[in-house]
Amino acid sequence: MPRKRTHETKYNETFFRSMGGPGPTAVGIFVILLIVVGIYLAFAKTLPFTGPGYEIKATFANAVRISDKAPVRIAGVNVGEVTGLERKGDNSVVTFTVNETGRPIHEDAWVRIRPRIFLEGNFFLDVDPGSPSARELPDGGDIPLSHTSTAVQLDEVLTSLQHPQRQSLQLLLEGLGTAFTYAPTPEDDADQDPDVEGESAATALNQAFDTGGEAGRTTAIVQEAFLGTQPDQDITRLLIGGNRVARALVSRETQLKDLITNFNDTVGALADESDDLSETIRLLAPTLETTQRSLVSLNAALPPLRALSIATRPGIAELPATIAAGIPWLNQARPLLSKAELGGIAELLEQSTPASAAGIAETVAGLPELTDFNRCIDENLIPTGNIELQDSFGSNDFSTGQPNYREFFYAASGVAAESANFDGNGDYVRFQPGGGPFKVKVNNPSGLAGSADELFGFTIAPPLGTRPRLTGMPPIRRDVDCHTNPIPNLNGPAAAAGPPSPAVVP
Repeated sequence: MPRKRTHETKYNETFFRSMGGPGPTAVGIFVILLIVVGIYLAFAKTLPFTGPGYEIKATFANAVRISDKAPVRIAGVNVGEVTGLERKGDNSVVTFTVNETGRPIHEDAWVRIRPRIFLEGNFFLDVDPGSPSARELPDGGDIPLSHTSTAVQLDEVLTSLQHPQRQSLQLLLEGLGTAFTYAPTPEDDADQDPDVEGESAATALNQAFDTGGEAGRTTAIVQEAFLGTQPDQDITRLLIGGNRVARALVSRETQLKDLITNFNDTVGALADESDDLSETIRLLAPTLETTQRSLVSLNAALPPLRALSIATRPGIAELPATIAAGIPWLNQARPLLSKAELGGIAELLEQSTPASAAGIAETVAGLPELTDFNRCIDENLIPTGNIELQDSFGSNDFSTGQPNYREFFYAASGVAAESANFDGNGDYVRFQPGGGPFKVKVNNPSGLAGSADELFGFTIAPPLGTRPRLTGMPPIRRDVDCHTNPIPNLNGPAAAAGPPSPAVVP
């Protein structure tokens, strides 16, 4: 039986309607829309009115086996999925997304189609994001055919290896084995290198591997250098350059024929000189070793050379200003070097140079004599003049305490004073003989005609003696350098006091 609506129930319905709550029809429509949206999201797996996100296109030679929604992986991690596949001529263009986990994807990226299970089925895109130095692909960017590859299927392998191909492959392997294991005859070794005489090709190849490690390493360095710094651009430039070369060869067909003819003649000439060519190739190995050492030394010299170049760069930058500043000087120097200026002086110098050279030669020849004279003054005369004369007779000491060169000038000054002119008779040396009880005499050395041989006088005291004793002049030796003589001892035995002169007479 229907429940009887009470007064309280009516009150609640009236209360909810007054609060603006939805009616049963609105709630039903909302539930239906929610179910439709859930079913759409379950099948579409994307939100409506939103883009798929970051997408990239890749061109494959054969991508028919990849399916929509196939995963996209980087290092085994899912980072997106395939969103589109279209044919473009003989190739296929695959569109796929990459989420933020897999970004960035660079311009040199590689994409490969790989199977998810053994042999067949369930393919996925394996993405290599490229080198960090390359730029990132923009949204919607293309990866070219040269950076993509597809998986090889078993049926393709089996189709390629049909009976004729398998038979040819067997013959190839048999011939290759025979070539490696064939033992050469003496006739075969006649023109071979002595290092491989009597050896099979396999043995000789093993020997080549002993020394091929270093060659392989250097070859790898060269091959890596051939890759360039920007692979995509370098390959593009290589292809463009090859295209230009091919066009140039086509436009020069006649010259190309002549080149081939001349090349044939050159090869024929080389064949005629095969012995010399073999000797040249034999000597190439030590030449390459020497070249390698030279290149190593050159490589070691390049860093200092680069530093020198960097240090020279500021000077080179200042060179134009230096040249500009030097031009006015050159304009002034040109008239200065003319015939009327320095040119005339140079001519006069040219005329005077022979005489000057002769004078310099004579001067140079006289310098040793001047040196000996200076050494005589410095090493003999001056030290002798600095000796103090010791003049003692018994208890009487007449020494002055001065070097003897000063005593010489003192005596000269005294003689000049006492011989001063005072009348018309001229200069005379005057002595006051005085007087005394002691009669003395002295020989008259003048020997003038009509004069006495002896001179007499009186003194107040008897003479004590004379210094130095006169024993005659030493001989002059012109074959002995002055500075080699010893310094005379002016106070030695040769300078002892001699007998008095004048002497006391009875």
